Amino acid sequence: MLILASQSRTRKALLAGTGLRFETSPAPIDERALEAEVLGKGGDAIAVAQALAEAKALAVSNGRRGAAVIGADQVLALGDALLHKPESRTAAAAQLDRLRGRTHFLHAGIALARRGKVLWSTTETASLTMRAFDRVERDTILAIEGDAVLGSVGGYRLEGPSIRLFERIEGDYFTILGLPLLPLLAALRQHAPETLGD
Repeated sequence: MLILASQSRTRKALLAGTGLRFETSPAPIDERALEAEVLGKGGDAIAVAQALAEAKALAVSNGRRGAAVIGADQVLALGDALLHKPESRTAAAAQLDRLRGRTHFLHAGIALARRGKVLWSTTETASLTMRAFDRVERDTILAIEGDAVLGSVGGYRLEGPSIRLFERIEGDYFTILGLPLLPLLAALRQHAPETLGD
């Protein structure tokens, strides 16, 4: 059995696109508390992403004997600041203003656990540079996107109209969407080949 420890529609769609059969189960962890703990010990954004992914995989695997559990999380770093999902479109506009004309980094942590033990984990990184768009462009995109941007750590969706705000993107597409599929599939082949089917 394969379980994705997430309710993210994007992650579910990406994993479903591989043809794998899986269930979903959200992980009951306090993400901000774990983030603060990792940062308090001197960890950086990459360490936070990996810790969150591992914690999610472990939390779900403890209750599902024998299942291979995928945990994933994404951290957006702008300089030393970590940004989170905006709570409103006004907050999304403010977040986009912070990102405008600058390069930020998306760190996608991913982990595979079974029986309360992490079998494998890694973090993949992509860099994204936004154009120096104006307020009218920003508001136009937010109006088109609607509340969909509230589910994104950056307050934008590269798979949607928000792509118009970008100048340059370097990194794997799946990493940017929060589920690095190629390293995950390699890990499944090595640690849980039975989940790949015939």
